[in-house]
Amino acid sequence: MTIPRIGIGLPSFGPHSGPEAIALIAQAAERFGYHAISVNERLLLPVAPTTNLKDGLPESYVWDPLEVLTWAAAHTNRIRLTSGVVNSLFQPPIVLARRLATLDRLSRGRLEAGIGQGGGGAEDASWMIPEEFVAAGIPRTHRGAGFIEHVAAMRACWGPDPVEFHGSRYRIPRSTVGPKPWGDSIPLYFGAMVRSTIERAATVADGFITVALDWTETPTRIAWYRDAGGPGPVILNTLQSYPGGEPATPTVFTDTICTDLDRAQQAGADEMHLTLNLASVHPERQVELLGALADTLGLVAHRVAPR
Repeated sequence: MTIPRIGIGLPSFGPHSGPEAIALIAQAAERFGYHAISVNERLLLPVAPTTNLKDGLPESYVWDPLEVLTWAAAHTNRIRLTSGVVNSLFQPPIVLARRLATLDRLSRGRLEAGIGQGGGGAEDASWMIPEEFVAAGIPRTHRGAGFIEHVAAMRACWGPDPVEFHGSRYRIPRSTVGPKPWGDSIPLYFGAMVRSTIERAATVADGFITVALDWTETPTRIAWYRDAGGPGPVILNTLQSYPGGEPATPTVFTDTICTDLDRAQQAGADEMHLTLNLASVHPERQVELLGALADTLGLVAHRVAPR
């Protein structure tokens, strides 16, 4: 079969996160021939047990995704960089547009920007932490139409100067705004879990990112995107579980990932991202496992010049 492209989550959270680990995994992923490296965002972890997420809270804070990708870009040459996803509403559109364009220019056009609105589109969304909106000073009512306006304002910043934007929530006076992206624009992928947001991605975004929380539901979500006319790539973030909580051997790891790759291919995903950070695997061990998987899949290794 034609397997989906594979992305590798960087150690931007958990006990092994740090500059050395991020550079190590980024360089290994590039050397082994993987398509992309990726990060996600979590603004804060509330102490009070007021948040009832379906999938629980992370066990540790998350490093800022764009700074992590910038560090990874400085240590690699060709691998794609994916934010999967950044909660865009927590930053003014001109600020986020400039940050994304700066990263895209520094990496020579390798950025694929996955953005979200701080929740899957419903009040009980799996990924929503209300305290994040409080801390960012943004009402949750900015989601939906406000999210679409935010995207339009960012794209205006990437267009020709002078830039000018007048919306109901965001305004940019007639100005010169830079830097501009490396190419014509930056691919925007919407992170989504509910149908209304997925269908919005089909008409507004360049692609769609979702999470395989339930493999029986994942094909339906991807079908919603395609049925709504979504022509762009579908990126599927996956959460593996292993006996004992971590992959005991390269065989266990490769068998688990190959099973998920088959599921992702059958569901219609173009790209599948995985992370070993949820299992708290040491970075050097991650390199060993990723190398074994690359050998099993027959990925084309790349010789990378020393930096």
